[in-house]
Amino acid sequence: MSAPESFHLGGKRRFRPTFWATVCTFAALVILLGLGTWQVQRLVWKEEQIALRHERAEGQAIPLPESFPDPQAVEFTRVSLTGTFRHDEEFYLGARTESGRVGLNIVTPFVLTPSSPGGGRTILVNRGWVPENRRDPATRAEGQLQGEITIEALLRTDGWKGVSFAKPPNDPEKRFYFWLDLPVMAGDVDGPIITEVYADAVASEIPGGLPIGGQTRIQLTNDHLEYAITWYSFAVILLVIYFLFHYRREDEDSKA
Repeated sequence: MSAPESFHLGGKRRFRPTFWATVCTFAALVILLGLGTWQVQRLVWKEEQIALRHERAEGQAIPLPESFPDPQAVEFTRVSLTGTFRHDEEFYLGARTESGRVGLNIVTPFVLTPSSPGGGRTILVNRGWVPENRRDPATRAEGQLQGEITIEALLRTDGWKGVSFAKPPNDPEKRFYFWLDLPVMAGDVDGPIITEVYADAVASEIPGGLPIGGQTRIQLTNDHLEYAITWYSFAVILLVIYFLFHYRREDEDSKA
């Protein structure tokens, strides 16, 4: 007795693609492969940036350059600065976190010793993080270093680093900034001041423990390899579905 037609599993199979399914699949495949390739390119760029940051930040401190024709070219460079802090002119940079705690960074004008590189000028130094309840300098008097000192710091560029529509307004009258605007801040500092770069003090022992230096993050999040694998995997899955959809028995094609 022959098997009922509904249970018949035989029949020769052939790959017969249809026009619109092929067009749509091809378009989606191009997009998926493009996204995967873009993530690979981002991966290479990110790895280069991480290596560059480590090379500059962990190298031996150099004297402060006399000029900054290309500020980006010296960003994250470790420098040695000798001079005096002007604590009565400090600025506040918020909101910043340290080990999960919310607070702000203290940015203080640093007058370079005349005999040092760039001497006579002032450079703004991000001294580091303090909790909000220690904003008042009187609550951290031990850490207000006095007299001529030498510090090491990383050169940084100012400006808003995020998307433009989310850019918050600063409040220069209260000396409070969400992002550093060196030309504007220079108007509230006496004497000649460097406006191309500022300095981010490296972590060091500070009396009283505040501010906490080393706020520049050298290691960047790098998930681009996982993203690339995800997009390429979607492309492979799409091809498998496309093939299975069109790999039919001849009798199915005749009924279609």
